[in-house]
Amino acid sequence: MLIVAALGGNALLRRGEPLTARTQRANVRTAAKSLVELVRAGHQLVITHGNGPQVGLLALQGAAYKPEEAYPLDVLGAETGGMIGYMIEQEIENAIDHERPVATLLTQVVVDRNDPAFSNPTKFIGPVYSKAEAEAKAAAAGWRIAADGGNWRRVVPSPVPKEIPDIHVLKLLLDQNVIVICTGGGGIPVLRRNDGSMTGVEAVIDKDAASALLARELGADALLLLTDVDAVYRDLNTQAAAPIHKIRADQARRLDMPAGSMGPKVIAGADFADTGGISGIGRLEDALAILAGQAGTLITRTDS
Repeated sequence: MLIVAALGGNALLRRGEPLTARTQRANVRTAAKSLVELVRAGHQLVITHGNGPQVGLLALQGAAYKPEEAYPLDVLGAETGGMIGYMIEQEIENAIDHERPVATLLTQVVVDRNDPAFSNPTKFIGPVYSKAEAEAKAAAAGWRIAADGGNWRRVVPSPVPKEIPDIHVLKLLLDQNVIVICTGGGGIPVLRRNDGSMTGVEAVIDKDAASALLARELGADALLLLTDVDAVYRDLNTQAAAPIHKIRADQARRLDMPAGSMGPKVIAGADFADTGGISGIGRLEDALAILAGQAGTLITRTDS
């Protein structure tokens, strides 16, 4: 079975943890152990991951330079893809004792220049702030900010991913039984010019949406959206809250889910399930059990 496993931010950094290489390395090491269980069970594996805190940190570092010297978000996305991919690649190799080749591919993802997301930024990046801190930074740097739970963060455009031009390279790697790490942070956002050439654009693509597109284009059998929550919950934050163990894609789309957290995962899972594959949402350490329907939430096209 070909599985695309999308690592949520908890695989790299939990809320409240310092954004250090040591912290991220320790979390990635834990994630690698769970992912290798899928490989040892006989599955082919493609790994994707988020980059919100990391790309935001690089943007903050860039603010120390002159405005014309700061790197745009597409370049920062490529930098974080290399950094995080390196950590995941090395820890997967260590966990599997170098029995399988592992490779990281920086992945371009085409978006539409007319996507309304460019005028309505919603993607959280960078660290959390109090409202006063966020407003001060926004005024100084020209940011857009929004509430993220009880905190405030910078928001940037998050256009819908349309095409993965590097898909043929990914297929070549999979044909050679390589464990592939790709589409990091939702991929590097690019626009396709009228002459067919491509150029980067200021945006950060949603990792779950890009992972669903990747799974579809690869013809994957399953998409696992792995996080620190054990399942999708109905009536979340109420006394009637209850985990959903299995749901059809059309029913999943009607759930009222938080837009900044579980909502994108449910929509991405439903989009992939509509193609006939299985989508699973749940805790990273339950990856194999989710696949077997023994944990998490499964999203399928039909009830069977």
